[in-house]
Amino acid sequence: MARKYFGTDGVRGRVGQAPITPDFIMRLGYAAGSALVARDGLPANEHPAVLIGKDTRISGYMLEAALEAGFSAAGVDVMLCGPMPTPAVAYLTRALRLQAGVVISASHNPYDDNGIKFFSAQGTKLPDAVELDIEARLDQPMTCMPSARLGKARRVDDAAGRYIEFCKSTFPNDLDLRGMKIVVDSAHGAAYHVAPSVFHELGAETVGVGDTPNGLNINHEVGATAPEALRRAVLEHRADCGIALDGDGDRLVMVDAAGRLYDGDQLLYVIARHRARSQSVPGVAGTLMSNLGFEHALGRLGIAVGRAKVGDRYVLEMMQQKGWQLGGENSGHIICLDRHTTGDGIIAALQVLAALRATSETLGEACADLSLYPQKLINVRMPAGFDWAAADGITSAVKSAEAMLDGSGRVLLRPSGTEPLLRVMVEGREEALVLGQAEAIAGAVRQAFGQ
Repeated sequence: MARKYFGTDGVRGRVGQAPITPDFIMRLGYAAGSALVARDGLPANEHPAVLIGKDTRISGYMLEAALEAGFSAAGVDVMLCGPMPTPAVAYLTRALRLQAGVVISASHNPYDDNGIKFFSAQGTKLPDAVELDIEARLDQPMTCMPSARLGKARRVDDAAGRYIEFCKSTFPNDLDLRGMKIVVDSAHGAAYHVAPSVFHELGAETVGVGDTPNGLNINHEVGATAPEALRRAVLEHRADCGIALDGDGDRLVMVDAAGRLYDGDQLLYVIARHRARSQSVPGVAGTLMSNLGFEHALGRLGIAVGRAKVGDRYVLEMMQQKGWQLGGENSGHIICLDRHTTGDGIIAALQVLAALRATSETLGEACADLSLYPQKLINVRMPAGFDWAAADGITSAVKSAEAMLDGSGRVLLRPSGTEPLLRVMVEGREEALVLGQAEAIAGAVRQAFGQ
């Protein structure tokens, strides 16, 4: 059954437009709360409890209040932790033995978008069946528990400290970051008050970028999706490396001392390569977007690469099915299942730094055997409901590109799960050919709907 409201990463959209409106979000809280009440198995005199965290968008105040009201009406207690990274909410949900975690965030999107995503009691994304149950309840009238059974709300005052200690616990006890200068770009987002502390408390000298959120500047010209600010800061401060997160802290890119950028494929390779020296790494879960060079480099180390659908939830599903510990996306979502239940930008950075400290290598040296193929991604905005797969002009352009690549590359078209975009990706050995064919396909897409 197709999901009506949930995309690949929860419910997301423009604030003030359906479904990101106060009334819908209150009903969403009530529907999710009702599903918890029906499933939790707690004694009749106890309430299920959820944790609500958010990023730094100004709309978070409004949506937090709406969610709280919905959960309370359903008889669910609410714990509020304020601005916290998405993976922190996943961790705290487990640590506090709660029935679910909720994050108010639109991740790397601009400030005027927002969204809601849920975590299970185990700190993982909700299964499709639970999301479908919530959607079915959204179509039913909202009611309210009797006053004696309404949920209560309270603040979790030590959430940041708990999460900082958890992150530090994933770094080897026999290593530290003393002597390193690290630029930390928090994207004016949810990690602004925790990420610098993690690296500083492990011994590094930290320089902050994107650490003054005002509700309107999240992801604006900073963070993992705009790494030029990080590169400039690393060069200006003569830092050893730079770390950039996105607005909700689950995505990572890094920059070395020379200002070179390293994406999720490269960072995941560094982690897998280092682990393979001391333990078995049978496979790494990537996605359809993972670079062919990444796959070939890991293959030379005897490590298999699986390709899941795009989206960290699908990467996690493949990891669980195959019993693998490592997975991620080239966008910077990296999952280390032996460290956390979900992708975590801070923890992924710590695993990269642990590899570098253990071997005394630089990022460039650790990636010396990995050569990424040229890859061009073009996002083409398209009308809702446009059947791009049935457009003859698009299919012809794809076939032409595949013929030109002659088996030495890939073409991938996929709709975004969070925005009205068709993502056009072409990859191959020759950069000029890749760029030309990507533009040709993107042009065919625009022409197909008269743009």
